[in-house]
Order: sequence, then structure tokens, then C-alpha cells
Amino acid sequence: MRLEPEIWDALGEICTRERIALGELVRRVDITPDKGGRASAIRVFAFRYFREATTEAGHHAAGHGALPQPSADTAAPV
Repeated sequence: MRLEPEIWDALGEICTRERIALGELVRRVDITPDKGGRASAIRVFAFRYFREATTEAGHHAAGHGALPQPSADTAAPV
């Protein structure tokens, strides 16, 4: 399977964090319904994995911009 080196690195980190082998990770991704091929599904999985783990503090430490906070007059009604 052809993936960018950064994706392989991300998969390695995911495997280390989750304490699973790469083959097991790929099997888990394979059973998830996806309209694309395996490589696409793995890229999306890695993206989602790290996106779910992000925090505003982490973005700040990386020098990223902050998400704008909704103002009181634009907040959704309760």
C-alpha cells in the first residue's frame, strides 16, 4: 500500500499509543465502511484520530490560530 511517509509515521504513533500492531490497526480500519479504497480509509482514519485528540491548548502551543468563540448575540437559542 502506498502512503506518504507522514501517514506511516502517524500510523506508527497510533499503534504505539493504542498498543496494537500495524496489521491489527489496518484490520480495524478495513471493517469500517468507507466509499474509497484502503489507502484513503487509512488516511481518513489517521486524520480523524488526531483531530479528535486536539485541544485549544495544543493548537496554541503549535502556533496555530484559535477558533473564534460565538458571541452572545450569535449563540444558538436554548
